[in-house]
Amino acid sequence: MDSTKLKRLRLFGIRLGSTLSKTLFLIVTVLFIRTLFLPDSFRFGSRNLHEFDSLNSNSGNPKTRFLEVPQIVWGLNNQKIAFARACLTARLLNRTLLMPSLSASLFYKEIDQLQPISFHKVFQFEKFNSLCKNFIQLGRYSDIHNHSDIVTIQKGSGRRWTSERDLDQLNTLKNHKSETIRLAGKNPFLWHDHWPVTDYANVFECLVLVDEISKEADKVVAKITEFGSKYNNPVPYVAVHMRIEKDWMIHCKKREQRSNISDICSNKNEITTRVTNIPGLKTPTILYLAVADALLENGSILNGWGPGLHPVEKKKLGVVDIYKKHPYLIQSAIDYEVCLRSDVFVGNSYSTFSSLVVLERSQKMLKMGVERGCGMDVRWPSFAYNLEGEFGGPRPWMTEFSDLSLQAISYGSNNISCGERKLG
Repeated sequence: MDSTKLKRLRLFGIRLGSTLSKTLFLIVTVLFIRTLFLPDSFRFGSRNLHEFDSLNSNSGNPKTRFLEVPQIVWGLNNQKIAFARACLTARLLNRTLLMPSLSASLFYKEIDQLQPISFHKVFQFEKFNSLCKNFIQLGRYSDIHNHSDIVTIQKGSGRRWTSERDLDQLNTLKNHKSETIRLAGKNPFLWHDHWPVTDYANVFECLVLVDEISKEADKVVAKITEFGSKYNNPVPYVAVHMRIEKDWMIHCKKREQRSNISDICSNKNEITTRVTNIPGLKTPTILYLAVADALLENGSILNGWGPGLHPVEKKKLGVVDIYKKHPYLIQSAIDYEVCLRSDVFVGNSYSTFSSLVVLERSQKMLKMGVERGCGMDVRWPSFAYNLEGEFGGPRPWMTEFSDLSLQAISYGSNNISCGERKLG
């Protein structure tokens, strides 16, 4: 090698006196050129690592504090309310809620039959944190930095444990230094309510079903559309959440006796009559009857509907197998999604399922600029068949977002309307 080239190489601090040295020089040169000219996304995976870190910002961070709640139980929508209440409790305490365990079964009294199911098997974990960013966040148990720094606090209960006492307890926990507070006691659905409807609505809006469940709902809606094509194309469908199962009738009659109210229960004849008399309902239309088939006393729900109304349920649609392969919670989630997407929804104002469907539909209307949800001239109209409206039809129904508690939705109400609303 001539002296001029050797001097140039020595500028890099490299002496090419061996084959190994020459090889190292070539590797360094290639990497230098690659770094200069390749896009950022190919630079040693640094961009992907950054994205991963941003999705797991709580992991290993000793400054993050957490709230742990008991396993959530009961029906799907009671569980959604319990989850939202746990979220809002964590928000009040300025803590991250540890992803809770839901219950796949309805046997909430038999602890050994609860069939726990992880939150992320039903709802999208990352999607929730993305949509609810700066409002409330979920964490994983793997995010906990010090597993020994946990304090267990008994959540009060009983008649003497008032809403005021409950709020006082929560306020005293705001400055608690433990990394994790574990609240022990009853199901969060039964905790005292301290938040307005708008706060709950914010949480519900972040709950997005996992793709597997959403696709099952797609199949059911496709079957409804296919059935409707026999009459016209396209044919709208009305989802009727029929609460006439044996367990519901026992519950609602007891509720009527305690509350001295006579319009909680509705038999099949009352439902068919009021749905038939919805003012402005165009025919032909398909009626999807959302009902817990296993709890029905008889199979006559397809009879007695008005002219131009074509009722279908799971068996007639041929979708029974779609539901049967899933536990109760997933079956309910599929039906909820089918009702949510319907052109018209009719439910019972004392049902949590119906109430949350109406809440989400009301949110959709408000985002479209609709502040008054009466009649069939608006998108996403909803009705309560247990309450009589005009012309013998069901009463129009829109969620009252100005309410300062979720009482009407948690336990139902006959004080519903469709007046002007504002979503805070």
